[in-house]
Amino acid sequence: MLKLSANLSMLFAHLPWPQRFAAARAAGFQAVEIQFPYEHSVQQLQQWLGENQLKLVLINAPAGDLMQGGSGLAGTPGREAEFAAGLQQCLHYATALNVEAVNILPGRLAAGCHREQAIAVLHGNLRLAADTLAPHHIRCTVEAINRHDMPDFLISTPAELQQLPAHANLYWQIDLYHMARMDEALEPLLQQHWPRIGHLQFADVPGRGAPGSGALDFAALFAQLASLPYPYWSGAEYRDTDGAVQWLQPLLAKQAMNGQQG
Repeated sequence: MLKLSANLSMLFAHLPWPQRFAAARAAGFQAVEIQFPYEHSVQQLQQWLGENQLKLVLINAPAGDLMQGGSGLAGTPGREAEFAAGLQQCLHYATALNVEAVNILPGRLAAGCHREQAIAVLHGNLRLAADTLAPHHIRCTVEAINRHDMPDFLISTPAELQQLPAHANLYWQIDLYHMARMDEALEPLLQQHWPRIGHLQFADVPGRGAPGSGALDFAALFAQLASLPYPYWSGAEYRDTDGAVQWLQPLLAKQAMNGQQG
């Protein structure tokens, strides 16, 4: 069965934060994810989640200046201590909020840095994150992001993900939008690599809008995901200015009908 979460950093973004949780619940979501929750206190988040009977399933580890156009932390030489400190802050939030997965953003290639050096630093930081999260039963994921939206991003394809360290607690985070932007064939990717995936996200292509707003065949993709033994969440992470969730109700109704028939 397809397990859907709402990424509240992008969905219902026209609403104040407390109302985003209520809107997600009203739309039919049982879980949410937040890219960077650190502007809110743990107590605030616990209250909003509890009031709306929602589970927080994913957060990102702090990424420094990445979202402002910088190189970020995870793959930038000289920022290892800052990454480690951010990981501890993330761990506090993740354990207090019973988060299932923490995502590490590899970042961009820093100016004047050789790719091999950046990748070596990234490998070390990923091992640290996976080791740190494992005793708490929190999956560590690492996300590939397309180089059209983020030029010089260190990890952008499944082939590059495959070169990352082998670790029992290191999973891939696959966003169908980013993979489609990199011209990856989505259905073979999911069929071949689902055991490595610790979290999924989706948006339509090319505009990163809601399912049905672009070129991807979401009916086929959702059907494939529902049929796979993939056990984790799939996060709706698309650009949304008015709460566009028209795609969701037919999908939930279909799943309910299939559950009754089963």
